[in-house]
Amino acid sequence: MGPSALAGILALSIFGGPAADEAPATMRVDYYHTGNYETEIFSLDQVVIEPTRWSGNMRSPLDTTLRGKYLFEIVDPDTGDIAWSRGFSSIYGEWETIGEARHMHRTMHESLRFPMQEKPFEVVLKKRDPGNEFVEVWRIPVDPNDYMVHRESAMYAERVIAIQESGDPAQKVDLLLLGDGYTEEEHPQFIAKARELTEVLFATSPFKERKDDFNVWALAPAAAESGVSRPSTNTYRDSPIGSTYDSFRSERYVLTFDNKSMRRIASSVPYDFIEILTNTETYGGGGIYGLFSTAAANGEWAPYLFVHEFGHHFAGLADEYYTSSVAYESPAEIVEPYEPNVTALLDTENLKWKHLVAPGTPLPTPWPKAEYEEHSIAVQERRAKMRAENVPEAEMNELFRFTKNHVENLFSTSEYRNSVGAFEGANYEAEGYYRSEQNCLMFTRYEQFCLVCRAAINKVIDEYAAAP
Repeated sequence: MGPSALAGILALSIFGGPAADEAPATMRVDYYHTGNYETEIFSLDQVVIEPTRWSGNMRSPLDTTLRGKYLFEIVDPDTGDIAWSRGFSSIYGEWETIGEARHMHRTMHESLRFPMQEKPFEVVLKKRDPGNEFVEVWRIPVDPNDYMVHRESAMYAERVIAIQESGDPAQKVDLLLLGDGYTEEEHPQFIAKARELTEVLFATSPFKERKDDFNVWALAPAAAESGVSRPSTNTYRDSPIGSTYDSFRSERYVLTFDNKSMRRIASSVPYDFIEILTNTETYGGGGIYGLFSTAAANGEWAPYLFVHEFGHHFAGLADEYYTSSVAYESPAEIVEPYEPNVTALLDTENLKWKHLVAPGTPLPTPWPKAEYEEHSIAVQERRAKMRAENVPEAEMNELFRFTKNHVENLFSTSEYRNSVGAFEGANYEAEGYYRSEQNCLMFTRYEQFCLVCRAAINKVIDEYAAAP
């Protein structure tokens, strides 16, 4: 079956049938986010009507999870009623926490997507204050009937492949897998990898039990050269989506800073979430809540990276590890984090996952922390040296396997290895933050999410997947 036939099938799935006909159009507000660690400015780029209908759940117009550093609302200026709201995080929101933001300004391109409104409305953007409360930082009026609102075309519709179709996009979670750095000749490799990693995701609980709540689409614009940029090794590629290693000068952090190209490509597909698969072997990935996640698709650890990074993007899960080097600066004051899977344990009696803690479990909960740190810090030093020497990826994989086996053996005899509690060390900090279980896919290269992460993921699925 050729691309044109597949595009026709996709078009029917999007627009055919009564449910799809009732879905509103998809509207997008593109804007620039400028500033430094203490100042930020927002300015409108353009308002866009995308070519596919809205794929979100119209039965859940207001965000009930309240995760992310930012929140946007679509507000009726006459009544103050909120028609739509969603929390999210951004690259800018991460960048402002690194040292560079103290010395220079930068501008990032960002987007807000929501169902088309029939009459003029206001976009209200809010940001968490030091106490983690949302406060307004930008407000702009939008007239959806203005002739300056741009109507985008579905430029890449013929390249869209349906990996899994479970039903009407408006009633399902729609995951878009974007391939970056695949040449036309490598397109079959991308589709094969998209299918493989989709199977990995749906073999992992709770996605396993909720598989029928998802549609999965795959799209890879043809790249002129194979691969993506990795500046630390003088590797530069003008890949269609602009993915790059060394984001924030972290060798393993893969992001795209070209939001406009990504949105232009993605708008040919009904999507709620995006994971970018890079045509690379070197270990790396990234995930930002409500924006996208990335994973190096050709490496030995691609299955782990795919699911781990998707946990960040899909459910706003925090990293639970803390011995790896990161670009972010430690917070001046520890407050209870909004992420559902970590806590500052400021109020032991009201632990956010208290209902899962068995009576008698000590808080904080003992675990072999000192032994873990001694090993992990030594491994991180060795890893940094190996990256500086640009050793073959096979050697790095051997180190990762060694570490995984060591940690699992160490944890296997711990008294509270199967308990839910409050284990100190999480959120990039050795002290002051706690995770719910000794091990989790968000902590080490483990294969399972902890109970708290599973519950957090299920809550998002419930918000996006509507009952028939």
